[in-house]
Amino acid sequence: MRLWCAAIFLAVCSIGAADRSDAPSVVTPIVCAPVAQSATGMGSTENVNGGDLNIFHPVSPPAYEIRELAWLVFGISAVIFVVVEGVLVWSIIRFRSRDEEAGTPAGEPVQVFGSNPVELAWTIIPCIIVFVLSLATVRTIREVELEAPPAGALEVDVIGHQWWWEFQLAGAESDTRVVTANELVVPVGRPIWLTLRSADVIHSWWVPRLAGKTDVIPNHVNHTWFQAESIGTYLGQCAEYCGTQHANMLLRVRVVTGDEFIAWQVAQSRPPVDSASGVAGKALFLQLACMNCHAIDGVSTGSFGPNLTHLMSRETIGAGVAPLNPKTLRMWVDDPQNLKEGCNMPSLKLDSAQLDAVVAYLLTLK
Repeated sequence: MRLWCAAIFLAVCSIGAADRSDAPSVVTPIVCAPVAQSATGMGSTENVNGGDLNIFHPVSPPAYEIRELAWLVFGISAVIFVVVEGVLVWSIIRFRSRDEEAGTPAGEPVQVFGSNPVELAWTIIPCIIVFVLSLATVRTIREVELEAPPAGALEVDVIGHQWWWEFQLAGAESDTRVVTANELVVPVGRPIWLTLRSADVIHSWWVPRLAGKTDVIPNHVNHTWFQAESIGTYLGQCAEYCGTQHANMLLRVRVVTGDEFIAWQVAQSRPPVDSASGVAGKALFLQLACMNCHAIDGVSTGSFGPNLTHLMSRETIGAGVAPLNPKTLRMWVDDPQNLKEGCNMPSLKLDSAQLDAVVAYLLTLK
């Protein structure tokens, strides 16, 4: 039994040592494969939210710090478990009931009432463990929760809504702003400073491989940051129960090269291009309640729902509940409850012709 416990402990330590070998003194890229793209550039319909959410596979300095603290806590807990269980098993075997031996009746072992060395041990050792864990936790908090943006950071305003995320950041020109929803695009290797606000209830921003959880609280501003060291798509979600569709308040961080980010920033800063296929749908969009909730640059100024200026540049719809393509877009416009039951967008009860026209217009918003 003791050999078995020792083998488990050594195996755990070996796994931990192997996982820590890629610590960030020189960051080893860990690539999270981007979600597959179709030929049209729209999200694939397969495994749209597939990805690595393991906190032990970090790709950002705050996530590395959290992983190291987690391994420390796990290691200390493993040692305590092995010691306690080992003593327990040894005691069960050593002091098990025996038949009479050599004519001496088997009785109870010697009863010891009070032992200064034992009592000191189980008092001092836990105090030392708590002290070590406290120091490590304080150090990690100081590394993760910065008071000011890192040098050269890209600043992003994040607003949590029921049940979607709004992102606002500087545009390509000094007087422009990029406003998008649910999918944040950032350059690789550059610090990202997030200013977190809530429009309604308490939410919590969490992308496990980039940073820890940070609450998003009404009437209060929080901050967090990350610096992705490898290109890919990293998934996260709201980590604080916020209502009916809390579980489907997903988010995506797409990490691209610096040149790709600039190109994305320029494209997002431009107004949508009018297309002949969207003329009827645009007129209908302005006649219906759509314009009161959704903003489209140069068309409408609604703020209750996501900004749709470049809707079709995104991979998903409904904060990640489905891949974005003509079929799912039509389902959403027809009745959002088909995809996200309980969401705040109502069905406008459009007939087939109206539905086709509105969808045709939205498909031009690239």
